[in-house]
Amino acid sequence: MTPDLDTLYAVAEATWPPAATHALGPVTLRDGEGGGKRVSAATASGPVTVEDVARAEADMRARGLAPLFQVRAGEDDLDRTLEGRGYGIVDPVNVLVAPVASLTGERPPRLTTFAVWEPLEIMREIWAEGGIGPARLAVMARVRGPKTGLFARHADQPAGTGFAAMAEGVAMVHALEVRAGHRRAGVGRLMMVQAALWAERQGAAHIAVLCTRANKAANGLYATMGFRVAGAYHYRQKE
Repeated sequence: MTPDLDTLYAVAEATWPPAATHALGPVTLRDGEGGGKRVSAATASGPVTVEDVARAEADMRARGLAPLFQVRAGEDDLDRTLEGRGYGIVDPVNVLVAPVASLTGERPPRLTTFAVWEPLEIMREIWAEGGIGPARLAVMARVRGPKTGLFARHADQPAGTGFAAMAEGVAMVHALEVRAGHRRAGVGRLMMVQAALWAERQGAAHIAVLCTRANKAANGLYATMGFRVAGAYHYRQKE
């Protein structure tokens, strides 16, 4: 059975975790230690009042952070409350999922893609070229469940890298990065297939990925590979 959206949100948290969390009423606050919005944004665990938002804002500002919330499906009241307090929408994200079996019928050509952990130095270099630095590598290191790095070669050169981890029977791919000189050559597709092959060995039934709606090329790729949009979320940020 295809995992529901709440399960996919939980998988995203488990496979790309913050350094710490703490609850402030119905708001969960995160310490991402510089690892990006997903590990730093506050979320709601129930109905949130204006006073709840104000307390969360004060906490984030006290830690030197711009107030940031992740708004998930069905949280329209929270969305309106944040909009009323001057929060703007940032980075709407699609949550995509596919059966692992729909990707594993394909096999990457020999010596083109690999599942490897710990990351090789060249993988770290490719991530760094794409703006994925030590703070995000620290997020990967925090994952406690099954995980792997993805590495791709194209035209006998290092071409791409990524990260996959599993929770609740779902593998999720993060930090997929293809070097500029190797884009539009199928490298991203082959890494997703390699991720599915790894997921199959771990016993995962489904594979998922998060993709900003603005990334038309990536969304198109995932659609051609059989991924469907299970839901979405967006951020609201207050400068």
